[in-house]
Amino acid sequence: MGLDPVSLKIALGIVAFTLCLLFFGSFRRTRSSYSGWWCLALVFLLSGNMAYLLAGTSQQVWAGPLGNALLVAGAFSVWAGSRSLRLLPTPRWQLLAGPVATAVAATLENPATNAWSGGLVYLAMMSLGMGLATVELWRLKPSVSQAHRSLALAAGVLASFFFCRGIAYVVEGPDGPDFGTFLSSGTTSVVTIVLLVTVSFSMTALSNEQLINGLNERATRDGLTGLLNRTAFIELATQEIGRLHSAGSISTLILADLDHFKSLNDSHGHAAGDTAIQAFAAACQASVRHTDLVGRYGGEEFTILLPGADLESAEIIANEISRRLASAEPPDGVTFPTVSYGIAPSTLANADVAHMIVAADKALYQAKSLGRNRAVCATA
Repeated sequence: MGLDPVSLKIALGIVAFTLCLLFFGSFRRTRSSYSGWWCLALVFLLSGNMAYLLAGTSQQVWAGPLGNALLVAGAFSVWAGSRSLRLLPTPRWQLLAGPVATAVAATLENPATNAWSGGLVYLAMMSLGMGLATVELWRLKPSVSQAHRSLALAAGVLASFFFCRGIAYVVEGPDGPDFGTFLSSGTTSVVTIVLLVTVSFSMTALSNEQLINGLNERATRDGLTGLLNRTAFIELATQEIGRLHSAGSISTLILADLDHFKSLNDSHGHAAGDTAIQAFAAACQASVRHTDLVGRYGGEEFTILLPGADLESAEIIANEISRRLASAEPPDGVTFPTVSYGIAPSTLANADVAHMIVAADKALYQAKSLGRNRAVCATA
């Protein structure tokens, strides 16, 4: 005995409610934007299907338009969540445009007696929302997540299904044989249930990947500046220097220290000192190449590894960093400090990260002795 559309909608609601509870727990644990948007999409899906249960009653006049709008809001929430994986915000008006247009279209087509009022706009918006989500998920780099392909496939299947429903709706109407048999509300519920259950496995993997990536990011990055922390810098620099040595190439290491930093903290407080450190980090990131490594070595000291660069190139980069820092806008009443640099090439005897840092530190001490605000190159 087959299930009627009402039973299928109730089953879909139960599945959506269960998945919402499960992934809300994931959202609380990971604070993943995508998990949050997915939970919101499930809430809209659940609410929209519950509104549809009032079809054929005196409440249909408002339940039909509301159900359509809620389901479209769910589709556009999936799109917003997909954009969040690429760290792209979604303007509020873009999220609201689809549901509002759907509700208006349904309201204008006599929803009290027409169960399919605004049906064409609803089907078009569902297809559009899931289609946009498919594009965003497909654009996601594999390095960000390995689960996005299956999510993109599921979103694409749902977008195609609603697109086909829209075509059939235009050609033969909601009472047509193909629309009523293969593309009916009951069929939609079955397809949605299957895809929700399938997607849940990919969502679990995605949530775990985001949690692991977040932990790795916190473990390797300095919280104040976003630069590599000391441990991560030394590890990556060791690998890079080893690679360059095997290829017969050189590298240069810069050790930078903000001048009179203690005086800045004593005179203006640690907040001013943090601002100066952040400004220097920003100057570094704007001056180096994408292949260079920049780390916060400790306090007001920073390390920069320049693969393939000689001493002259390192001095140019150091001067550019100082120029950018000097042109940065400090807080009122504060003057950003100057910077002293010690520069050490990998051509020094027994050159490795530890030896290069020691040599650069000696050169930095010499730069301080000579009056600060300058770069000195190590010679031995």
